[in-house]
Formats: sequence, C-alpha cells, structure tokens
Amino acid sequence: MESLLILHAVAAACAPWLAARLGRACFAVLAVPPAAGLCYTAWLAAQPLPVRESRPWAMGMELSFRADPLSVLMMALVTGVGVLVLCYSARYFPRGDDGLGRYGGAMVAFAGSMLGLVAADDLLLLYVFWELTTVFSYLLIGYDPESRMSRQAAMKALTVTTFGGLAMLAGFVLLGQQAGTYQISQLRPADLAPVTVLLVLAGALSKSAVFPFSTWLPAAMAAPTPVSAYLHAAAMVKAGVYLLARLGPLFGELALWRAVAVPLGVLTMVLGGWRALRETDLKRLLAYGTVGQLGFLVVLFGAGTEGAALAGVGMLLAHALFKAALFLVVGIVDHAAGTRDLRELSGLWRLMPWVCGVAVLAGASMAGLPPLMGFAGKEAALEALLDAPLVLAGVVAGSALTAAYTLRFLWGAFAPKPGAGTREAHPVSAVLFVPAALLAVLGLLAGPLAPWFEGVMAPYLRTFRDPGYHAHLAAWSGPSVPLLLSAAALAGGVALFLAREPVARAGVALHVVDSGQVFWAMIRRLDRFAIQLTGLIQRGSVPDYLTLTLLATVGVGLFSVIYGGRPHLDVPIVAWQRPEQPVIAVLLAAAAILVLFSRAYVLLALVIGLTGYGTALLFLVHGSPDLALTQFLAETLSLVVFALVLRRLPVQPDKGRLAFPFRLGLGLAVGVVATGAGMLAMAARGTEPVGAFMDEAARQAGARNIVSAIILDIRAWDTLGESAVLIVLTLGVTSLVFLRRRSYAIERAEGGHRPEGRTHWLAATLPRGQRALAFEVAARLTFHTVLALSVFLLFIGHSGVGGGFAGGIVAGLAITVRFLAGGRNELAAAVPVHAGVLMGVGLTLSAGTALAGLLFGRAALDMLATEVSVPLAGHVHVSTGLLFDLGVYVSVVGMVQDVLRALGAELDRQIDQEAAE
Repeated sequence: MESLLILHAVAAACAPWLAARLGRACFAVLAVPPAAGLCYTAWLAAQPLPVRESRPWAMGMELSFRADPLSVLMMALVTGVGVLVLCYSARYFPRGDDGLGRYGGAMVAFAGSMLGLVAADDLLLLYVFWELTTVFSYLLIGYDPESRMSRQAAMKALTVTTFGGLAMLAGFVLLGQQAGTYQISQLRPADLAPVTVLLVLAGALSKSAVFPFSTWLPAAMAAPTPVSAYLHAAAMVKAGVYLLARLGPLFGELALWRAVAVPLGVLTMVLGGWRALRETDLKRLLAYGTVGQLGFLVVLFGAGTEGAALAGVGMLLAHALFKAALFLVVGIVDHAAGTRDLRELSGLWRLMPWVCGVAVLAGASMAGLPPLMGFAGKEAALEALLDAPLVLAGVVAGSALTAAYTLRFLWGAFAPKPGAGTREAHPVSAVLFVPAALLAVLGLLAGPLAPWFEGVMAPYLRTFRDPGYHAHLAAWSGPSVPLLLSAAALAGGVALFLAREPVARAGVALHVVDSGQVFWAMIRRLDRFAIQLTGLIQRGSVPDYLTLTLLATVGVGLFSVIYGGRPHLDVPIVAWQRPEQPVIAVLLAAAAILVLFSRAYVLLALVIGLTGYGTALLFLVHGSPDLALTQFLAETLSLVVFALVLRRLPVQPDKGRLAFPFRLGLGLAVGVVATGAGMLAMAARGTEPVGAFMDEAARQAGARNIVSAIILDIRAWDTLGESAVLIVLTLGVTSLVFLRRRSYAIERAEGGHRPEGRTHWLAATLPRGQRALAFEVAARLTFHTVLALSVFLLFIGHSGVGGGFAGGIVAGLAITVRFLAGGRNELAAAVPVHAGVLMGVGLTLSAGTALAGLLFGRAALDMLATEVSVPLAGHVHVSTGLLFDLGVYVSVVGMVQDVLRALGAELDRQIDQEAAE
C-alpha cells in the first residue's frame, strides 16, 4: 500500500512536467497509479480477507492498512472510477489549457489520498488522509482561479469540511483514549461518551453534505465536470458515508447514533430531491440529487443493523456507478452542445442516441428500475426498514422525488421541447463516451450479480450485532411489500414529473432562506468580528505582547503556589549539583545586569550574546558537548545577524514606554518563577530520567552519541519538521527585505568586479577605502580549513560531538567571515548556488532519505548502517541517518546564505543606492 501511495505522490509531482510536454495525453500516464491501485485491489479481492499491513511511523502513529470487504469495495470504486475519469479528462479539456498540470496533479493526489483513507486501519492515519482529500478537493473545485464563483465554491467546501474534520479529530482522540487503541480493527463496542459520538458524526455528515452541511456540495458544481463525477459522486462525498459504515458496528446500537444520523438522513433525502425538481442546470440538478442520495445512504448506515447495512453497501455501489455516469453524460452534453441549461437543450436524443441510451440506463438505476443494481439496493432498503414506519415513509417519499428528478434530467437533456428547435451539437469523441457507457453497463451487470455481491459482503455485515429486519439483495424477488412500495414511489415520481411546472413554482414559493446567502452572511460577520477583536488585542506592539506574556507566566507561577498546596513545595531543593554552576550563574546574572545599563544597540547585542555563551557553558558542565557546541555556534551567528541588521537601526534604542522599576520588577518575578519551577521540577522527579532509555535506544541504533541518535534516529521526523519550519521562516524574513522583484540574485558592488585573469585569493573585492587587508588574508587562509572542519563535524555526528546542524553552522560562519571581509562580491563567489536551491535540495534529501526506507518495506531511516574506518577520524558510523544529516547540513548552509544575501548583500545595495542618491 505504501508503494501505491508513493506512486500517486510521484505522479502528482510530475504532472506539471508531463502536461507541459504531452498536453492532454498526460492523463493517460497519470491514470497509471489508479490503474495500479485497481490491479492491487483485484489481487486483494482474491486473497482471504482481511489482509493487514502495519509499520511504525511517527509520533506513536502507525502506517496501518487493512483490507476487508468494505474497504476493498471502496478501493475498487476509488481506483476504477479514477482511471475512467482521468481518461475522460484527456478529451474534456481543450488543447493548450494552462491548468492541465495543476488539475492532473491535484486529481492524482486526491485519488491517492482517498485510497489511503479507505484502507487506513488507524484513526489518526485516517484523519491525515481525510484532511488531504479536503485540501486537494479545494484545489480541484477552485480549478479556475480567475472565476469568483470557483473561488467561493472552493472556500465554502474547505470551510465546511474542515470544520467537520476538526470536530471529528477531537472525537477520534476521545474514542482512542476511551478504547485504549487507535486501531480501527481493534475497537470494540463500549460505553462511549455522547460527545464522542456527536463529534465523529459531525465530521462524517459534513463530508457527505448531510443537512445542515449540504450547502457546499451544490456550490462545488463550479468545478470541471470530471471533478464532479469523481469527487462528488464516487469518492469524496462517500468518505463520510464510509466512516459511518466503518464505525456502524461500533456505534450502531447507540440510541444517540441512530437519533442523529437517521432523521438527518431522511430530511436530507427529501430536501435534496425537492430542490432538484426546480433546478434548470443539469449539473446542479444532479448535485441536489446527490445530496438526497447521500441522505439515503446515511439513513441505511445510521440505522446500525445488518439488514440496513446490506442495503447500504448495495446502494453505495449502485450510486457510484450511476451518478458518476450521469455526471460524465452532463460533461458530454455540455461539451457537444455548449450548454447545461435544460431550457436550451432540445432534441439531442436524435443527434446523440448512444449518449441518450447511456443516460437512460444510468437514470433507470438511479430511479430504481429492475434489473439494475439501483433497484436491488432500493428494494433491500425498503425491506430492511419495514420495522421503522416513519423512516420508511420518508424513504418512500424520497424515492418518489428521486424518480421525478431522474425523469426531469432525461427530459431536460435529450427530449424535444415545445416551441424549441433541435439544439446543434458536434460529434462526441469515443474517449468521452466510453467511460460513461462502461459505468452505466456495470450498473446493469451488477443487478443480476446482487446475490453474489451479498455473499462477498457477508463478513462485513456479520460485524453488526443487531440483525434488524431481514433483507437481501436481488435483481428481482417477486411480489412483495417492498415491491409495492417501490411501485408507489415510481408512480409518485411520474406524477411529480408530469406536474413539473406547478411543482417548480411551489418550490420557488416555499423557498424562504437561501443557504448560500446564509453561509456568506455568517462568514462576513465572522470576518468583521475577527477584525474588531484583532484591532482590540493585536496592537502591533512587541513590548506589549512581551509584557502580557511575562505577566501571564508570573500569574501561572503564583496560582500554582497558592492553589497547588503545601505538599508540592515540601521537596528537598538542591541549589546546584556541580561547583561550576554557581560561578556560571553569577556570570549570567552579571551579563543580565549589564544589559540594564547598556545604551546602544551594538552593546546590547553583545551582552545578550554573553548570556547565550553562558547557557552553552551550562550545557557543557552538564555533559552535553553537542548542545554546547551548537549553542556557541548559533550564538555567534546570531551576533553577526544582529550586527548586519543594526546597520539600518538608530544607534540607541528609544526609551521604553513602561517605567524602569516596573520592568525590573517584572523581570525579577519572571526569573524567580522560572528558576523556582525548574528547581522544583528537578527535585520532585519521581521516576528514572528518560536519558537512560535514550542511551539504550542510541546503542540499538548503532550510535555512540545520544544527542545525534535522538535527532537522527529516535525523533528524525521531528527534525525534518523543524528543518522545514526554519526554512519557511528564513524565506519569510528575507523576502521582506526584497521588495523589488520576484527573482533575486546577488548584485555585485560597483567597482568590486574581479579583474580579468585574476583569480588568486588576494583579488580586490571591496571598493577602495573599505578593504581590511589583514582581515581579508585571514579570511582567505581559514575559509577552506573551516569548511573542512564543518564536513568533519558532519561525518562524526553519530560517533562524537558534531552533526549536520553544527557542521552547517560552521560552514555558514566560514561564508559569513568571507562576506564580511570581501563584501557581496565574495558572497556570490563563495556560494555560487542559489540559496533556494540549497534549501530545497537539503529538505528534499532529508525527506527522501526518511521515505526511502518506507518505499522498500522497512522503517524510516533504516536502509543502511555500517562502521567505516577513516584516517584521523577513527571509526565513522555510516548510515541512512548520515544522508539525512547531510540534508540538514545543506539546508543550514542555504539558510545562512539567504540571511547574508538579504540582511547583508541587499542592505549593502540599499545603503549604496541611498548614498548615491
């Protein structure tokens, strides 16, 4: 499964490149990952189920996947319909469309995310894929960035489904904590808190557009038709239904589960069908029909019985086939006739009889006519609900509305209209026709195979403890009560269709509130409230923010002392463990006091740097030379950055608005609270320090340096995330300096070009009057030596003091010294590679190294581990972690170069320009 997901990710990343070179033909290549997923699903279906794959991942989560009949069904729909839709897209979009690469990448990424969602056997992993589908659906719905309607539709879908997803995450956490596991296959029915059930339902119902979350799905019809056919018929909207089906055996018997899901499902089915009867846009008609059908599915899986679940899986399959086919038919009609407005379409059945036949076949399944799969699913549903009369009545009414809007769709798309001539339409490409025809034919073939399908799904159905009213799947069961109810629903649908004009007028007259207007009114009020609240608490004053933060720290400390109780303070306090600590503490206090009397920015920076060096000494005293080295190097580099920035600031800081006694008292209070909390925490330790466990874990990883083992082996994912955050922050800060253009190269200073033919290390690099010959010579003599030292620190990180971060900072210091000696010309010569390239290569190397192990069936960073004897360095531990550390090293060098480029070279240029002006 991991290989399939990586294949989808790689294809999505390559989509823009493929689109630029192959045009629309790129979709044939992009269909390969879903096709591979379909083949894998077919292989799974032939195996004894369930099949489970699991491996440790990150932060306690597992890459845990499980295939049972329900997940195999969903995997088949996700991959099979995905292949057909991507092939359909090869002729749907015009040649030379600028958005082909963007669309193809997002579509394949969505397919991979949906595949991971339905196969995940871990609640948290399922949530990760859940939110990925939300993000990629946002990109697909907003395919046309120049269309305001597309942007608003994408934002509405993102807002509603993200809100539900966050609620669902909270429910998952509560569920996992109450059950003692996050593995879905290991969850067992138990007494669950009502809030857990409600939070999970909020996520499922919002994703499947069930009332009151229905508003986003019709708006999403602004997306291209292939997106609607895949996301809003076969895949994304089924995610919520799938979650109900997956957790139905766990929650199904709970009264709260049924009391929320079933009534909302019935209401959604009726409201969606009623609204579809007055729509004139074929896609919106199908969209509201989809809302109604999703409500039907929620009723079946929300009932929590084996019989209703059987009808649910039958309708799940049928709906994906007929609704995806109908959306593709709408795309064909729109493509050929140039409109989707049923008032402008007339007589198309004569011009495209085969397309009309496909639409009739799919529509018959949607209306529930035998012997199609839609009929088998609907009959099973009516049979399963015979013991719930009120719910049954709502479903029959919804079925009548379904039949009515099915007839309205077929009449509107293909039938001749009185007083309207035949609409012109160009011939239909086979690439557009075949996917829709194949889906409709599959719906026909699945009907007679319904009993076999029931047997295939039996292992899943037996997980429901409440059998409910007995039901079965069959293309024809003979005369029965469900058949009578189905006939009544069809008759009601025909009557509603024949009275379509009065029904449409009644719908308009009864329409009181527009859900779209309500949604955007809420968003506008929320924006207005956020602006007012932000204006109240976010004044843009860093001193104010810092003062509030420090006051809160003191308040928390006082609260803990007052209400924590005396026993918490009755612990033996040890002032220090080593004699060096009080000496260093006195030096730190002296530096802090000196800061109070500093009256210049440069002196402030230097004195604050002394506190950092003192902290490094404390690390060294406690036996942490890695941390001490990193702190020393980072503090030195910070001083350089301070010095570069201070060139653009006044010599002396402005006088603070707060009185000095207040600031002094606040600082002392914070110091007492922080120091006291640390001493109490150390003295009250009741368990063995975690360092002992880290030592054993480091030895198992083959590392003699515990700190490096923590960074590269035990918590490598954290390191990768921290590297990404640092890179983003660096780019954000430096981009504030570059306000001139979008592409930045280091501009050489006037008069600072190297003379032709002179490449030796004493070439002039600064204008006259600014050169310091001794400094320049020293910088040139030590540059390569310091770079060699940085590489040495990189290689010995697993065995001794060093590592990629420390080595990268040392290399950055070498580059910094060369820049200070020679100016921006030397910076361009020292690092000719663009800073963005270095950061991108470093981050890619770290991430690729971490994922390589997963790709080849092993744990992250677990591909290579050996000891190599290196002259002078001794035994060096060479492993996949070293490649990861190399990525960190390159990223740090890129960040240092970017900072020097922005705060050094760019500020130099600005200063020179101002001087010239």
